Amino acid sequence: MISMKNLYIILLLLFVLSCSSNKVELKKLENFNSEKYLGKWYEIARIDNRFEKNLINATAEYSLNEDGSIKVVNKGYDKIKNKEKTAEGKAKIIDNGLLKVYFIPFFGGDYNVLYVDNDYQYAAVGGGTENYLWILSREQTMENDVYKKLVDIAQKRGYNTELLQKF
Repeated sequence: MISMKNLYIILLLLFVLSCSSNKVELKKLENFNSEKYLGKWYEIARIDNRFEKNLINATAEYSLNEDGSIKVVNKGYDKIKNKEKTAEGKAKIIDNGLLKVYFIPFFGGDYNVLYVDNDYQYAAVGGGTENYLWILSREQTMENDVYKKLVDIAQKRGYNTELLQKF
């Protein structure tokens, strides 16, 4: 159970974080199929964030919960601590390609699928601000022309692609 003091600290941190970056417009993705999106994705690149600091070989795996929400399991290897790090959460579908992801109850983050190819093999995903961006693939590698296409899509949507780190 979260104490009132800790709740106030969490709320203050969320407020500060929400003010520290430029917000981007979240848009639904026409013809998005959440069932095809389920499964394992490999992180090809990301804008580094405090949740994934020092992580390499990061993956995200999505599966359907009985209540219709999506189970989220993020994994990566912390190269400083020399151990695997896992975070489990829950996502609620807001609209096509728009989700709210919760790793802490009641405090959801925006998850916007900016683009996914017709075969659901690669995707660009952004958060609610310009500093949350991921390039994902079903495979551990991605062809350079595909990567450049996804970066271009994200840049046009307002994400700070200069901060992307490719793995």
